[in-house]
Amino acid sequence: MSGTRSPSRTAPATDRALLIVAHGSPSEPEPQEEALRALARSVAAHLPGWRVEGTTLAAEGAFGAAAARLGRPVVYPFFMSEGWFTGQALARRTAALGLEQLAPFGVSPDLPGPAAARIKARIAAQGWAPADTALLLAAHGSARSKTSAGAALAFARALGATLAPRAVTIGFVEQAPFLADAARDLGQALCLAFFALRSGHVDGDLPEAFRAAGFAGLVLPPFIEWAETPGLIAQDTLRQLARPKETTT
Repeated sequence: MSGTRSPSRTAPATDRALLIVAHGSPSEPEPQEEALRALARSVAAHLPGWRVEGTTLAAEGAFGAAAARLGRPVVYPFFMSEGWFTGQALARRTAALGLEQLAPFGVSPDLPGPAAARIKARIAAQGWAPADTALLLAAHGSARSKTSAGAALAFARALGATLAPRAVTIGFVEQAPFLADAARDLGQALCLAFFALRSGHVDGDLPEAFRAAGFAGLVLPPFIEWAETPGLIAQDTLRQLARPKETTT
């Protein structure tokens, strides 16, 4: 799928380190640990001269061990929003080690373009037209953080402006409007799962909500399964690091 620009030509020749961090699954951490390790290997192919590792917060001790192996890595949150986990849980760990933490994947300005291209291609493969198709964005949301829904809402607006679908609706797992309500009576529709990993939410909560709503539309996989994602992470990392640092007087 086109739509992402490989940043490898602009990657620095000096050795740099990147640590990609996701939430993970506390009840069964190893499968998602392995998924992050595989993602890191793919990202490293786009960043010559960098050492790249991936880990989750759910695996006890894994974050500290990975940071120690890498020295002083830049921390890239593979999260879909700026909420409690990135602003507090992860931020406390990075601050304790004196590491730089970037903005999360879900707020990257590079993300809507490739997502729109993928949605257009999937709709076309069905013989559909965007103007006849409803777009449903399924996201996590949060009963704890008011900022968590912001990235999903902004993403839905960006996709709606680019694709001009019949309708754009958004539903959350943990806050209103809930997914089971948002997914009702959409007819011909495609759902973008606004989740980083294939988690219990993706494999459990989403299908349950779709059954309750009678939703039978297409469902795209979480972003870790997109071929575009490693290049997007590399591109976003370099873009963020190239920004002038804020100074205080």
